[in-house]
Amino acid sequence: MIKDLPAEFADWIRALGLSSTTSLRGEPLAGGVSSDIWRVDLASGPVCVKRALSVLKVKAHWEAPIVRNQYEARWMQFAAEVVPGSVAECLASDPDRGMLLMPYLPSAEYPLWKEMLRDGTIRGEDAAGVGNMLGAIHARSAARPELAAQFDSATIFHAIRLDPYLGEAARKNPDDAMVLEHLIQTTANTRLALVHGDVSPKNILIGPGGPVLLDAECAWWGDPVFDLAFCLNHLLLKRAWRPQWTNRYHGAFSALLDSYRNSVLQWGLWEPWEDLEARCARLLPALLLARIDGKSPVEYLDLDDQPGGQRDQIRRLARQYLRHPTTRLEAINQGWANEHNHIHSGPAGLG
Repeated sequence: MIKDLPAEFADWIRALGLSSTTSLRGEPLAGGVSSDIWRVDLASGPVCVKRALSVLKVKAHWEAPIVRNQYEARWMQFAAEVVPGSVAECLASDPDRGMLLMPYLPSAEYPLWKEMLRDGTIRGEDAAGVGNMLGAIHARSAARPELAAQFDSATIFHAIRLDPYLGEAARKNPDDAMVLEHLIQTTANTRLALVHGDVSPKNILIGPGGPVLLDAECAWWGDPVFDLAFCLNHLLLKRAWRPQWTNRYHGAFSALLDSYRNSVLQWGLWEPWEDLEARCARLLPALLLARIDGKSPVEYLDLDDQPGGQRDQIRRLARQYLRHPTTRLEAINQGWANEHNHIHSGPAGLG
């Protein structure tokens, strides 16, 4: 629906010299919980204007500094340099206003991966493309440690990722709090490469040339396994959402993992693969639990948190691997397949 553009957006567009029109109009776009996003048709073509919010749109009170906008712009610039086509171009940014300007990518040409996964278009090549892109960004940034000074955003990352996800899950699950708090410290203290921080299918478009990654508000110089675990987590969560396609999600998980491993090996691994995978396998179940009991629970699962329900299934799987950790990511992938088979073939389940 076309509406008058909010004054803050219109003022910035005019300040950039992109329009002299007194009244600008645009279309609000569906986005995440952390930003307002509008499409605006300018004489030069359609653009997206994004404004970071200081208070996120979730049930729990969740604040985040809008200065994160400058780290997002820097991440976009680096990703576009090392993996051309992997990110929308950053046309302009203003950290004081918390705003970014980007080209508008039409959904007919750039469908949202989340919607494709929801509707059963679950292709190994899409997952592999995401893994390849992510591995290249991680490996090529790890080879440039001087970038760390440009992404000194640990305080922001803690405020918008570690505490609202893992910290909140620890507060709601006291029996697992010690493990979760240890994972917070391990992640916070591991500084190896450039991290996007929100590698979710809702932030990935599948374009003509492959995946395009959006919304790098959480960009941070830290532990790259956070990105890998964050994305693999969604391929586990969606099995509870669309159980009829469990095998397809299982294959997508494997394709993403394999392509990520091949990509980082190609560009130059910064640590032994076994160490990277083991750390990721410990973090993944914590993120599973965080998307049930954290401040930003997944919105598409059953709201009723009843024994045997979708949320209960995921919570039990997460707790199993928090309490009995594995060093292999495929073990978790197969574990969720086994859980699904138990649920649909008999009374047994994960303990």
